[in-house]
Amino acid sequence: MSRIIFALALVVALWPVKSTSQELVVGTITRPPFSMELAGTDLGFSIDLWQALASSMGRDYRFERFDSFAEMLSAVEHQKVDLAIANISITAAREEAMDFSQPIFASGLQIMSPTDHTGAALWNTLFKKELILSVILAFAALLGVGMLMWWLERRHQEYFDKPAKQAMFPAFWWALNLVVNGGFEERVPRTPLGRLMGVGMVITSLFFVSVFVAYVTSAMTIEAITTSINSVNDLYGKRVGTVSGSTAAKYMDDRGLDYQEYAGLDQMLAGFENKELEAVVFDAPILAYYVKTRAQGQAQMNGPVFLRENYGIAAPTGSALTEEINRTLLSLRENGKYREIYESWFGLEPQ
Repeated sequence: MSRIIFALALVVALWPVKSTSQELVVGTITRPPFSMELAGTDLGFSIDLWQALASSMGRDYRFERFDSFAEMLSAVEHQKVDLAIANISITAAREEAMDFSQPIFASGLQIMSPTDHTGAALWNTLFKKELILSVILAFAALLGVGMLMWWLERRHQEYFDKPAKQAMFPAFWWALNLVVNGGFEERVPRTPLGRLMGVGMVITSLFFVSVFVAYVTSAMTIEAITTSINSVNDLYGKRVGTVSGSTAAKYMDDRGLDYQEYAGLDQMLAGFENKELEAVVFDAPILAYYVKTRAQGQAQMNGPVFLRENYGIAAPTGSALTEEINRTLLSLRENGKYREIYESWFGLEPQ
């Protein structure tokens, strides 16, 4: 009997050790700079943080990389992995299906768009159909006025003393110079009607030139306003994209914004690079990392960060790991290890 009691006591004593030393399966997904794989090596802010946590907890682990966020979170919910770490936003809906650690990163959403090229806006403005038509009509009017001046002056000065076909360009050139430069001093009209018409043209041209400059200026201003994106309100009517099932997708659903859904981050960025999108809404640090490392001056961040959110480590509901992770995370914050990891990836102090 005493041997049985001793054996049972030994099993009970060894049971926690066995549980602690058990290899954990850690789910993750490629989300630079939080989690990525390079030459078979897992790296990123979240990866480094988990490695520091596991080392402090004395835990063995292996990573299991998923292709989509939905698959990773489903694996957590159905206990196919022990936990998951990347850029996982802590939301009320997700909290109902799983447990979260204390926040590991303060984030939010932001807008990314192609780099604003002022020259492109000017080009679009100058080649609007209405403006081209106005210029053609103005040139036709100058030619008509010039030919009328030719008819009045052709017998009174040598410049206009030409047949009609030969006089067309000189007459147009005379009218154009009258509008732009006030005319040629040596070619002042000599007939009373010619002088009267010349004075009228100078006065009228001041009005039309002012209107033309005002039109171009206002068109460029409107073009700049309508093409710039500084807030969520500027996204209505634009081709906007985000990742399906993300907090950004829910945010835009709640505001009635139309957007293109992509299965994953790579697909969304490919759509952006292929000019399918005028703007992207997604996690601010991930978009900022893309702009800095891959966009090569072709993308920019727009406006401030909005919908502030926190990232956490997800675990199945009721997992004993959550409390252990929280204690260790607090320890890493207190001893400066968390700050060291944060600064190594973002060059800033933790927010």
